[in-house]
Amino acid sequence: MKRKGAELLGNVLMGLGLITMVGGVGYSVLSQLPQLDLPHYFSHGAVMSIFIGALLWLVGARVGGRERVADRYWWVRHYDKRCTRKTRERHP
Repeated sequence: MKRKGAELLGNVLMGLGLITMVGGVGYSVLSQLPQLDLPHYFSHGAVMSIFIGALLWLVGARVGGRERVADRYWWVRHYDKRCTRKTRERHP
């Protein structure tokens, strides 16, 4: 697969995962309202859709080439062994 096609497929999968996660959270919250009279047995599927959406998001990030953690994050920059100097001592 060419680079542009991989980026497009990755973006589509990440978008689909985001929509699936938001839809699952929305249905889980709305199923708790008694005025809407939504079936409660679908709420288990809505919770499962959150995990399926997260999996789609991660697959899209992997396909699109965005699976690496950026070094601009504070925690990575200060505490990751790859980014810190070995001679630097920390104060307790």
